[in-house]
Amino acid sequence: MEATAPDVAGGNVPEFSVSELSFALKRQLEGAFPRVRVRGEISQPSFPRSGHAYFRLKDESSVLDGVVWKGTLPSLGLKIEEGMEVIATGKITTYAGSSRYQIIIDRMELAGEGALLKLLEDRRKRLAAEGLFDLDRKRPLPFLPEVIGVVTSPSGAVIRDILHRLADRFPRRVLVWPVSVQGEKAAGEVAAAIAGFNRLPEMGPVPRPDLLIVARGGGSLEDLWAFNEEIVVRAAAASTIPLISAVGHETDTTLIDFASDRRAPTPTAAAEMAVPVRADLLAEVLDYGTRTMACLNRALRDATLALTSLVRGLGDPLRLIAERQQRLDVSGERLALATRGLVERHAQALAAARLTSPLAVINTKQQLLAGEVRALDGAMRRFKGETMQKIERTSDRLEQFGERLKRYAGDLLAHGARQVDQAAKLLESYSFHSVLNRGFALVRDQDGQPVLAASGTRAGDTIGIEFADGRIGARVTESTAATPRPPASPRRREDGGNQGSLL
Repeated sequence: MEATAPDVAGGNVPEFSVSELSFALKRQLEGAFPRVRVRGEISQPSFPRSGHAYFRLKDESSVLDGVVWKGTLPSLGLKIEEGMEVIATGKITTYAGSSRYQIIIDRMELAGEGALLKLLEDRRKRLAAEGLFDLDRKRPLPFLPEVIGVVTSPSGAVIRDILHRLADRFPRRVLVWPVSVQGEKAAGEVAAAIAGFNRLPEMGPVPRPDLLIVARGGGSLEDLWAFNEEIVVRAAAASTIPLISAVGHETDTTLIDFASDRRAPTPTAAAEMAVPVRADLLAEVLDYGTRTMACLNRALRDATLALTSLVRGLGDPLRLIAERQQRLDVSGERLALATRGLVERHAQALAAARLTSPLAVINTKQQLLAGEVRALDGAMRRFKGETMQKIERTSDRLEQFGERLKRYAGDLLAHGARQVDQAAKLLESYSFHSVLNRGFALVRDQDGQPVLAASGTRAGDTIGIEFADGRIGARVTESTAATPRPPASPRRREDGGNQGSLL
């Protein structure tokens, strides 16, 4: 029996569905590459709502899709950003939905110190643009803090160096917040410690530090990377307590150094910045005390010399008092003699004076008063006669003026009545009602204005006709005016109106 064309073409090749073939390739690829490390540059990162991260790893000629599941992202220790050169560790697998292979990443690290420095510089520029490193944000350190908070590892040599240096210079109370200073958890713990110190109440059971020190010993760039994390830098910038950063050695620089209020080259130097030397302060205080006593002694000596000079210029007080007392005694004696002489002189003047009898003085005054009364009586009689004559003359003149006023008022009223009568007759002759009484009529338009010519109306207009005995309304059915002409200007009335004339 001959084989058909399809059988010949197919031969012994097995037949797969698309899903079966994709699943077979997936098993083959995962078996061949169970775990790989790939170096490349991150490109086109995306973070959908699912919480997973998708991006591409690329080099000069090839591209590999990468996936980091939601549960793995926190443990990476890196923030996936565009352009980062990393070494990704994971397994190769396929995605049947688009026939692509990809790497499922569970660990990631920056590829070399150059990539770390580039990432560090980019992060520094971005945070500086936000103003976190501005100089006007820096706060002065307290001169002598009562409580110092230290954020560092409790088991390292750093805390021992700080405590030893503080004890040598000026012992202060120290609160240590133990944290990890290296590794994935270090950045979060350091940021939480800074924020925790700032949240302590002023008068709480745990004293709130007046100064913070964030310290760590030296190490490589990777070892100090926790202090370059954005969460630590923002916590240092947001601290309301003055903060000294003492991370690494003098040549090491981290981003927390830019955000802190003061950078110390070493943890020991941070302790020196935190407090002054007690012995120096004591010596300075003693020097100030010595200088103060010397100033006081010099001022007392100067005052003593001045007082001595004044005493020499003042003289003997007892002698001055004796002189003043002698002068007082002499003045007292003279005063007694003068008083007796004054009394004697006044007694002699009084004895020499002759006193007039009171009755004689009263009789003399009574005679003078009687003469004044008689003179006043005569003056009153003369004044009363002259006043009565003036009053009589004034009354006669008033009666004459009254008669003349009555005559003049009557003549004035009669003249006014004649003028009013003449004006009424003239007004009546000028009124258009007299014309209406002779059989004429006054035509008004619908606005109440006089119609002076047939050209002033049109067929269909409503007009009013006023006769002597009343008014009627009418409608114009026909207007046969020849050539329209403008209405004559109404003659102005003498009283200011614009009433037209019917005459």
